[in-house]
Amino acid sequence: MNLNTAKKELAYYMRRLYRQKLTTTLGGNLSMRLEDGTIIITPSATDKGRMKSSEIGVMDISGKMIGAEFKPSIETEMHLNIYRVRPDVNAVVHAHPVTACAFAAASAKINCNLIIESSAMLGTIGYADFHYMGTQALADSVAEATKTSNAVIMKNHGALAVGINIVEAFERLEVMENAAKMTLIAEGALKNCLTPLSEDQITP
Repeated sequence: MNLNTAKKELAYYMRRLYRQKLTTTLGGNLSMRLEDGTIIITPSATDKGRMKSSEIGVMDISGKMIGAEFKPSIETEMHLNIYRVRPDVNAVVHAHPVTACAFAAASAKINCNLIIESSAMLGTIGYADFHYMGTQALADSVAEATKTSNAVIMKNHGALAVGINIVEAFERLEVMENAAKMTLIAEGALKNCLTPLSEDQITP
């Protein structure tokens, strides 16, 4: 896949993520690692429902921009850290699907063994501790969780999935959100176990 085709693909999946109500207008970020090691990533502060391929940024694994300058996502280092620790991963999808985020705000865990699809696609979900968005601590925590999991719940933040390509990563995020819905319906799993943000966490 050449660079222009890859950028069109990433922009398409960003728009699709928004259309399927898996993230908000300015929330979430997607990236892909190309065959030559180049990283393409969605930019910050742009309308995710109208994402264009021309807005997609290009960088190397160190975070150095290649070509036209752009405003990187604040979670860029998180994406790069994942690629550094997972050489098999070529796509990262980070979003804020409502049901999975409800579990991110609770001590309850998503049950992936209610149906075979989620068990096969996700295995065991990883859980990353809370760190303020855009921080190195968050990037390190999430990358560590992906060493043993292809889907991660980020405490009081959101959800993330990885894959060998953007299709697999996107599918895993969808399956995780569906597993969260099934767990909520079947088990009522969030009752009496919510853990809202503290004042110290809200203001870093």
